[in-house]
Amino acid sequence: MKHLFKKAILTGMTTGLMALPLLAGAQAPNLNENPFVRGQKDANTIATKAQIGGGETDLYVIVGRIINVVLGFLGIVLLFYFLYGGFKWMTSGGDEDGVSEAKTMIRNAVIGLVIVMASYALSDFVLRQLVAVTS
Repeated sequence: MKHLFKKAILTGMTTGLMALPLLAGAQAPNLNENPFVRGQKDANTIATKAQIGGGETDLYVIVGRIINVVLGFLGIVLLFYFLYGGFKWMTSGGDEDGVSEAKTMIRNAVIGLVIVMASYALSDFVLRQLVAVTS
């Protein structure tokens, strides 16, 4: 009975959440306005607020954003590598080979993190100087 009740609640919640966009879009349309133009205006407004697309298109801004995304991704990979090294250490059961392998993994993750942070600082400095010179 409890399982059936939880299932009914979850189904009702997901159905209600799926119906929200329909309710939000159920406004009286302006018949004199082209819906495609209105949709493009909405997309431009969203892109401007999210600072994607319609903002600055200078090359150094685009390169800076790409560098930030790549370095952020590398930071996430290093975090998982660090956690995996800790997991290997905890599950080695006192085996010297397992502990030394885990220590090597953690040391490599820390070195990689230092390299990623240094490259972020360097690219941030270079891009800020490039913006200052070209502005």
